[in-house]
Amino acid sequence: MPLRRAMALALALALAAAAAGGHVAVTARHPRRQMASGSGRHNDSTTTAVTALGCRSKSNRTPSICGSHSHATSATVAVSKMAAAAADLRASFREVLLSRRHDLQVPLAVEHGSPVEHPLYQGSPPTGPSKAMESCPRKEVENFREKLIEENFYLITESGEQGRVPVLLLKINDTTPKRKPVIVLLHSSYKCKEWLRPLLEAYASRGYISVAIDSRYHGERANNNTTYIDALKSAWRNGDTMPFIFDTVWDLIKLGDHLSEREDVDPCRIGITGESLGGMHAWFAAFLDTRYSVVVPIIGVQGFRWAIDNNKWQARVDSIKPLFEEARIDLGKSEIDAEVVEKVWDKIAPGLDSQFDAPFSVPMIAPRPLLLLHGADDPRCPVSGLQEPVSRAAKAYEEAGSADKFMFITEQGIGHQMTANMVKQASDWFDRFL
Repeated sequence: MPLRRAMALALALALAAAAAGGHVAVTARHPRRQMASGSGRHNDSTTTAVTALGCRSKSNRTPSICGSHSHATSATVAVSKMAAAAADLRASFREVLLSRRHDLQVPLAVEHGSPVEHPLYQGSPPTGPSKAMESCPRKEVENFREKLIEENFYLITESGEQGRVPVLLLKINDTTPKRKPVIVLLHSSYKCKEWLRPLLEAYASRGYISVAIDSRYHGERANNNTTYIDALKSAWRNGDTMPFIFDTVWDLIKLGDHLSEREDVDPCRIGITGESLGGMHAWFAAFLDTRYSVVVPIIGVQGFRWAIDNNKWQARVDSIKPLFEEARIDLGKSEIDAEVVEKVWDKIAPGLDSQFDAPFSVPMIAPRPLLLLHGADDPRCPVSGLQEPVSRAAKAYEEAGSADKFMFITEQGIGHQMTANMVKQASDWFDRFL
């Protein structure tokens, strides 16, 4: 059986098992192949995103031309076509982001900040520590608290209140190596960067620089318990902002600018991960900005169009239901239906359920290491809706000669929840590739 047919069959069977509640790990498989480092680096003047082709790190390697000339030629052609398609899709996504920026003339700047004593949680505040958050592997560091350096600052990414991005950065006070790998961690809906502190400290103990930001209308960027929902409603009414995913992606591009210029950061080794909404932010930021060289969205990737077409949009809608209720009323509907959902996405996140949806954007992360972690019973990110994105991603990694750098794992009996096991798998992935 040809390799591609065999892989497609394996993916279909694995995804079916996942939908039924099984624990599966799907990887792209490829015959053994020599690997070698690539070369070259450039800047994109529109978004200042850097293509990390020249980074001599574990995560940025291209297939060597060992083997038959015809095989190498076909692989080169496939990679070239994929790169061209990715460039076109990224350009379209950049246009959407730029269309709602308030002032592109505002230079990126850094302002000093202070630790947040009383973090703002919207919705239902956490009642205690999270087992998953506390489970990230740590390295025993003598006098850890004394050696831990904490930086609190703001990145100015555009004009206006929401153009001031709060950043929390942790690292160990040592100078070896001079430039360290970075992991950017992103919180879920209604939470804030302080929620991620156990993860930040764990990664810092292992020699990473760990970084978290408050997403738009969260944490220090929120004024009250309904700021995020109010922003979503305003976006529906006015169409002038994109508080669901897209505006925070703009901030993450600017964060990439800042990190790449720091003397303590290895700009070729910047990983990104997040939970739920944070997983979506990681997915889209990595799709657009190739400086994010190792990518682990956790319970964040979903097929938005698939959910509409298969009547599986309810759980996602329920997570931000006041927005859809307002849209329902404005559209004269007696209940929220697929038409309401589609119109909301078109207004507040153009292209989310079409050209930028998971089947098209996730494969564009190739050949950078990508780990997708999901609960087999997740109603917000249904595993059945990931069949096409996963199949396309596996094919992209195979054609790029990076089959070992893609994995899709589901956890049996788990819904929309980040687990200790997922945290461990993410940690192992970063240790392996970053």
